[in-house]
Amino acid sequence: MSDFRRSPVRSYARIALSLGVAVMATQLVGCGKKAAVDEELAAKLIQPVASVSLQAAPAAAPGSRKGEQIYASVCGACHDSGAAGAPKAGDKGAWGPRLGAGLEGLAKSAAAGKGAMPPKGGAADLTDDELKRAVAFLANKAGAGFKAPE
Repeated sequence: MSDFRRSPVRSYARIALSLGVAVMATQLVGCGKKAAVDEELAAKLIQPVASVSLQAAPAAAPGSRKGEQIYASVCGACHDSGAAGAPKAGDKGAWGPRLGAGLEGLAKSAAAGKGAMPPKGGAADLTDDELKRAVAFLANKAGAGFKAPE
C-alpha cells in the first residue's frame, strides 16, 4: 500500500504560494485606479511664473497718423540702421543732395520707391499727406526745415 500523506513542507509551500498569488492579485486590481486629485489645486501649482498679454494698438484713422508715428512703425527699420543703403536719419551728408528736391520731390520719390525701398516704404495704406508727414519728419532730422501737411 502506498502512503498518500503529504509532507508538511509541501503543504506550507502551497499555502504560501496561494497567499502570494492572492496578495499579487489584490495589488494588480488597484493599479488602474487614479488617486483623487484636486484639479483646482493642481492648476494653481503648475501656473507659469509670468504671463504675457499682447494687445493690438488701436488703429489710427486713415490720414490721421503723424510723421513720427509713421517713421517709427515703417521707416525707422531701415533709416535708423542704414540697411540696404538707406540714408540714416539725421545724417546731413547723406541727406544734403536729396534735400534739394524739396518736400514734393522727396515725397514723389518715396511714393514710387527708390533703390531697395518699396513704394511708400512698404506701407501701401499711407495717404499722400501721411507720406509727406513722414518724409518731412525724416528730412527735418537732417536739418531740412520742411513744413509737414496738417
